[in-house]
Amino acid sequence: MRLRVLAALAALLGAGTAHASAESKLWYKRPIPSGPAQWDQGLPLGNGRLGAMVYGGVGREKIPLNEDSLWMGWARDRNNPEFLKALPEVRRLLFAGDPTAAYRVAEKNMLGVPHRLQSYQPLGDLRLSFDGDGATDDYRLELDLDTAVATLRYTRGGVTFTREVFASFPDQVIVVRQTADKPGQVSMGVWIDRPQDAVTQIPSADRLDLIGQLACDKGLGFRASVKIVNEGGTVEAFPERVQVDKANTVTLFVAAATTFKGIAARYTGEDPRAVVERQLAAAAAKGFEKIRADHVADHQALFRRVDIRLGPTRTTEAETLPTDERVDRVKTKGERDHALDALYFQFGRYLLIASSRPGDLPANLQGVWNDKMQAPWNSDYHLNINLQMNYWPAEVTNLAEMHEPLFDFLESLREPGRQTAKVQYGARGFVAHHITDTFGFTAVGDHPRAGLWPSGAAWTAQHLWEHYQFGRDKAFLAKAYPTMKEAAEFFLDYLVPDAQGRLVSGPSVSPENRYKLPNGNVGVLCMGPTMDHEIVHALFDQCARASQILGIDGDLRKKLLEAKAKVPMPAVGKYGQIQEWAEDYDEPDPGHRHISQLFALYPSDLVTMRGTPALAKAARATIERRLANGGGHTGWSRAWIINFWARLEDGDKAYENVQALLAKSTLPNLWDLHPPFQIDGNFGGTAGIAEMLLQSHGGDIALLPALPAAWPEGTFRGLRARGGVEVDVSWSGGKATAAALRPSIGETHRLRPPRGQQIEAIATGGKRIPYRTDGDVAVVALAAGKTYEVTFR
Repeated sequence: MRLRVLAALAALLGAGTAHASAESKLWYKRPIPSGPAQWDQGLPLGNGRLGAMVYGGVGREKIPLNEDSLWMGWARDRNNPEFLKALPEVRRLLFAGDPTAAYRVAEKNMLGVPHRLQSYQPLGDLRLSFDGDGATDDYRLELDLDTAVATLRYTRGGVTFTREVFASFPDQVIVVRQTADKPGQVSMGVWIDRPQDAVTQIPSADRLDLIGQLACDKGLGFRASVKIVNEGGTVEAFPERVQVDKANTVTLFVAAATTFKGIAARYTGEDPRAVVERQLAAAAAKGFEKIRADHVADHQALFRRVDIRLGPTRTTEAETLPTDERVDRVKTKGERDHALDALYFQFGRYLLIASSRPGDLPANLQGVWNDKMQAPWNSDYHLNINLQMNYWPAEVTNLAEMHEPLFDFLESLREPGRQTAKVQYGARGFVAHHITDTFGFTAVGDHPRAGLWPSGAAWTAQHLWEHYQFGRDKAFLAKAYPTMKEAAEFFLDYLVPDAQGRLVSGPSVSPENRYKLPNGNVGVLCMGPTMDHEIVHALFDQCARASQILGIDGDLRKKLLEAKAKVPMPAVGKYGQIQEWAEDYDEPDPGHRHISQLFALYPSDLVTMRGTPALAKAARATIERRLANGGGHTGWSRAWIINFWARLEDGDKAYENVQALLAKSTLPNLWDLHPPFQIDGNFGGTAGIAEMLLQSHGGDIALLPALPAAWPEGTFRGLRARGGVEVDVSWSGGKATAAALRPSIGETHRLRPPRGQQIEAIATGGKRIPYRTDGDVAVVALAAGKTYEVTFR
């Protein structure tokens, strides 16, 4: 037995050295259709700021390009001065039970001016054409998540061609290289264009420039340039392309910039031409091999922090199939593919690295990838779950730096949000509603039924506390606290007493849902939606705890805690469910995609299995009722449900919804469908799988808290628990065989073993260390920088 445990520990601690053999590739044996209807099935590449899609075309390839700051619009005051005048009347009507009249007043007086956002837009298309006729052999298109390189190989006429594409963060360029295994065989045309607002110029035979300006002189200027470097052969410029003939190798470097200024350090507003010239010159001087090596090293330093295997070590039949066939087998045959589950998990981590790097903008509704001038939902930032869901995996899957763009973005909303709070609500602090953009839109957008929801900034500010909880960086907390404080101050002023003397939020909504009054009337606006109150409870508590840690704002802390005590906690309704509104209303759509009243279960921790068992039971009833009525029909909603079941420690239910996410809401390239494509489901799904394997929200580090029967064996390395602890676990027969803890700070932790097991020993450096027990929990002091091995019985 001891030998088996030691072997398990040795294998676990050495898992990181075997990463290259782990499942980390999406691959296909035929080109992916690249037309408008199939645009979202390509292979995504990104460096946080720049995005590209690859389809693996042989005769022609179109590579759509994106730059994350290229939005239509500009900064302007959108606040409605009539809002504050109408606020008392809307509240009066809602308290009087007349939501229809309240809605009419709100629609007339409370929307932003104007109330619509403009769209995030594509940068352009890099178009490649290749000489040669005849069938191809040995075709393989792959995206290696471990290197973040898309590779195409095929043989035609006895010549094997290879194309590599990647987006480099260190060098801020997209790189395309076409090679052949025989000299003089690469002939290709190169072009870049955009359907509108741009022109293409050819300043030299080795250069293409796409120069654009949005909205005449009001919008952003932008530029995307292609540097062509050939080895052998000839290069000639034509009106519609640059043609390279009979080269050994052709390398394209693509750089892009806009005149956008602000939010993060990378956006200086500098002339795009100067930025692009500088980046292309540096890339050409550095050369392909060095750029590729630096790109891979940079990516792997992040991606390789976590390894995961869900299922047996032996290669299954499914793992030998192309990715699209594996997804189809789950969809059409209901097959279980444990390695695909792990691949999906790692794909989510890959996407976060590709769409959210420090210094860039946060991932939007489509990450950084969009092909439409008018994107679905403008590809904007939805603050009523979608933007937050994008960052659910950041901390637990060991990508904490990828969280930083969200913090920078939230900081950029403070000043416009202060103006909205002051002008529209007569309140202190800052506020943001359900949608926003890169130009600081914080007013009510779209329409009252979704937009009159003032909790967007308050929810997003809680990501600051989560980042602190995982890293315990007091300097970061000191920097973040003013933002948290201002979000809380707004609600101190916004909450009003109801007839029972409770403090309630309103006018507001339970995001995008409706309720039915006893008289049959249907309402949207309300006083006291449960989600608002849960957000307020969590924010006030976090601000109070932060002020105590920092030793400041004692008077404010007292006010926050006094106010929190008057804000209603979740109530249990007539179906045994957690009520969505202050009253126990019925719903016209009981299977609604939003399950906002369960914010307290996840991502918050107001409802826990051991701390509030009655509310946890009601949360289960809420999910069951939603699903029984068709809930989970969007990808992000299904992903949220995975996290709910994980927090309820029901691994089999969580796994059912992992399967449903793959079967109903996943494209052949593993992208999530709302539908259409929307990236939050990928991030939520990855977070959900992590939550099944490791939890730390309730004061315990819980190992395998929601392990499903479908994953009887497996291992993970490098997931992260609150308190700065990296965690590794291996298991077999549904039971943990070994674990390792690597704390970055010294702290006492509560370690909860998997259900039905007990901790046998905790050791470091070959020596057992003492700990005390609290039921089945081990309470142990861990020192920074050491590795602790945990064994079980």
